[in-house]
Amino acid sequence: MLIPALTGFSTSAAFILAIGPQNTFILRQGLARSHVFWLCLFCAVSDAILITAGVAGFGVIVGLFPSLPVIMTWGGAAFLFVYGVMRFYAAWINKYEVEIAGKSVGLWAAIMTCAAFTWLNPHVYLDTLVLLGAISTEFPEPSQKIAFALGAILPSFLFFFSLGYGARLLAPVMQSAQAWRVLDVLIGVLMWGLAAKLLS
Repeated sequence: MLIPALTGFSTSAAFILAIGPQNTFILRQGLARSHVFWLCLFCAVSDAILITAGVAGFGVIVGLFPSLPVIMTWGGAAFLFVYGVMRFYAAWINKYEVEIAGKSVGLWAAIMTCAAFTWLNPHVYLDTLVLLGAISTEFPEPSQKIAFALGAILPSFLFFFSLGYGARLLAPVMQSAQAWRVLDVLIGVLMWGLAAKLLS
């Protein structure tokens, strides 16, 4: 069971370390000290659901609907573009009293935004349902598949909670509106870059 678990862990860790909109959102919420636990839990559980579905063979369903990746790509790109606009607008008006005070939007609004970053990102499905699902076929025994899935799920919990709570170490740097402004501009550029990459 050790080899499937380690394979799942290392493969999933390699995917999750890539900078993406979901990671950036968790970082920003961590810096604002806003709903960190619930957002990290939501991201990790979402990954767990997708990884489990991929290992269970959900990739076959994706193959039955060839138009699904296209729809997901355009929807994800549109969301990333709009969120980038929102971050550029926030940088332009330069009002960060709420963020500096460690306050933010309500929990459900934050969850819905996080859900969009998670479930509208085609790369999430590629990494979890398709790639991890395909790699898991190297281990045909049910016990091996379970070990692989558990190994693949663990990095999500470790990464998101480390990112969300570790962001607080940067809190002293983020005590000025200018620092938040720079962060929002960088996030906006990243969102537009990811949107362009999706459509290229």
